[in-house]
Amino acid sequence: MTGYGKAIEETTQKKITIEIKSLNSKQLDLNTKIPWLYKEKELEMKSIISQKLERGKVDLSVFFDLLDDEYIPSINKTIVKNYYNQLKEISKELNLDLNEHILSTILRLPETLKNEKPELSESEWDLARRQLNEAINMLDLYRIEEGKALEKDLRNNMARIKSSLESIEIFEEGRIAKVREKLVSILNENVNSENIDKDRFEQELIFYLEKFDINEEKVRLRKHCQYFLESMDTPSPNGKILSFITQEIGREINTIGSKANDASIQKLVVMMKDDLEKIKEQTLNVL
Repeated sequence: MTGYGKAIEETTQKKITIEIKSLNSKQLDLNTKIPWLYKEKELEMKSIISQKLERGKVDLSVFFDLLDDEYIPSINKTIVKNYYNQLKEISKELNLDLNEHILSTILRLPETLKNEKPELSESEWDLARRQLNEAINMLDLYRIEEGKALEKDLRNNMARIKSSLESIEIFEEGRIAKVREKLVSILNENVNSENIDKDRFEQELIFYLEKFDINEEKVRLRKHCQYFLESMDTPSPNGKILSFITQEIGREINTIGSKANDASIQKLVVMMKDDLEKIKEQTLNVL
């Protein structure tokens, strides 16, 4: 399921921003974009996310903007003076003049700038950890709202399948009679009635018509639909269970279609298949 969370906090020295977003995925696929200062806490951040977000393609981004000169490099005066004195001696020996650009040349030499990277303080990490949890909670609320819309859509599609199933009974009453009449008509056209063993014919006809009976499939389909709705109300994770039930629903719908031998019922089967495909797509987003 998709989701987005963001938390911002400012200290006297920096502004810290944590963003986390997720897309649908069968497993937890976690990617991070973390600055050097927080690299040592990357595993801990991943652990916090994995405990709260069970699955999804999750992207975590951490940024910080400096608000003072804490990290601005400072000039190493001792080194600069030492370079200058050495150059001054060399220029004197070579009878050269030192111009005003000599300082810029010296600053390009090694070790003239101090650029020490500070360590992450415990207080700042506590702040960042609270921000991370805040962003995750925001993402979770986003997912919950999407889940409510998803639940409504699943129930509507399932209601249409059940409605189509009930409509099948309207066309089912005369279906077997039509098949029987058709078979009798074909037999009478091709075989003399005197040569027909009526008892044997009735016996074979019963076996043949049993192949068109869809009562068991309707009962099972109705049970599967009910089980699907009941499973939606169980605590997560139940996405895989719902996915398994849709497979069973699909089998019963296909069997009804293969046995229908009726254009009106076939039309309803097509409608049920369409609604079921929508359900299958949506169950991929259920945890």
